Amino acid sequence: MKERLRSLLKTLMLTPGLSGHEDRVRRRIEKELADLPLVLRTDRLGNLIATLEGDEGAPSVMLFAHTDQLGFMVRKIEDNGLVRIERLGGIPEKALPAQAVLFCVGEGRDVQGVIANKSHHATPPDEKYKVTPYQDVFIDVGAEDAAGVKALGIEIGTPVVYDPRVIELNENRLIGTSVDDRAGCAVIVEVARALAAEGPRPTVHFVFAVLEEFNLQGAMVAARAINPDIAIQLDLALNADTPDMTQRGEVALGNGPAMSLYSFHGRGTLNGTIPHPALPKLFSDTASAEGINLQRTAHTGALTDSSYVQLVNEGVACIDMCFPCRYTHTSLEMCDLRDLEALTKLLIAAIRRVDADFSLNRDDYT
Repeated sequence: MKERLRSLLKTLMLTPGLSGHEDRVRRRIEKELADLPLVLRTDRLGNLIATLEGDEGAPSVMLFAHTDQLGFMVRKIEDNGLVRIERLGGIPEKALPAQAVLFCVGEGRDVQGVIANKSHHATPPDEKYKVTPYQDVFIDVGAEDAAGVKALGIEIGTPVVYDPRVIELNENRLIGTSVDDRAGCAVIVEVARALAAEGPRPTVHFVFAVLEEFNLQGAMVAARAINPDIAIQLDLALNADTPDMTQRGEVALGNGPAMSLYSFHGRGTLNGTIPHPALPKLFSDTASAEGINLQRTAHTGALTDSSYVQLVNEGVACIDMCFPCRYTHTSLEMCDLRDLEALTKLLIAAIRRVDADFSLNRDDYT
C-alpha cells in the first residue's frame, strides 16, 4: 500500500492543476479508478464523483479531497517580455523570489519561467529584509518582448503554478509541490480500491473536488447533488514539530494521521468546522481497535471544504481527517508516507463500521 501511495502521489504532484483548471489531475485520477466497480461522473464545475454502492440502510458517506492547487494567473504582459501575475489562493509572498514556475499553456506546451529576484549585489540594506508584494513581482520566461511571450501561448488569464517537482527525503518522506491536497487524493484512491474489493460497507461517494483554494465552493456543489449523511474531508494538519511551529499544537510528522476537533479561519471568511460528535468517536474507537496512533488537532487560521459541505440541505455530519504536513503553501511541502498509509487503513476500517445501526442522533453522544 505504501508503495502504491508513493507512486500515485508522485504522479499527482507532478501534474499541474491550478484552481479552476484541474482537468489534467481529474483525468489522471479517472485512469486510476477505471478498473473499479464505480459509477463515475464529472459535474459542470469539474468535480469527479465516483460512487460505490453499498448497504442502502446505512448512512451514506462522502469521502472527499480537493484536486486543485494554489498559484497565479497572468495579469499583464509588459512590452519588454516580463509577465505580471495575480495570485490565486493563500500564496506566501516571502517565499516567492527566485522560485521556478510553470505556465500551463497546454499538455506538451507548458512554459517554464522564474520569479525574478533583484541581484544581491544591487540590493541596498533597507531592501534586504523587505517582502515584495505579489503585485510588484514579475516573471521572466526568457522572451525579449511581449510578442515573444505571446508566441509561447502565454496570455492574460494563463494559469501559473509552482514548477512541479518531487524530492524523496530518506525512506518515508516526500517534499514538493501540491502535497496539499494530492496526498488526500492518493489516499482516497487507495481507500476506494480496498472498499471495492470486499464488504460490508455503506454507499460511498468518492469526490475529487475543485476550487478549494479559490473559494471552497466546489465540494459543496457535489454534496448538494449527492446529499450524503456523512462527509469526511481529507486535508493537511499543520505540523507542530519544528521550532517555528511548536505553539500550533502537538501534531508530528510520521506519528500517524490526525483528527481535527476544531477549525476556524478567523481572517475574512468567518467559517470553520466542529465535527459531528458521532465521527470523532467513530475514528477514535477505530484507531484503538486497529492499533493506529491517532493525533488530534484544533486550530485557527485555516479552512477546508467541510465548513461549507456541512451546511448542505438539512445539514451533513462532517469531520476533517488529516495527514501532518510541513511548509504548507510553499513550493516544497512535506509529508510522510507512513502517515498516509495509516490514514488509509483508518479510513477503510472506520467506513466499514458505518452500518444500518450507526446513529447520527446527537443525543446518543452526550
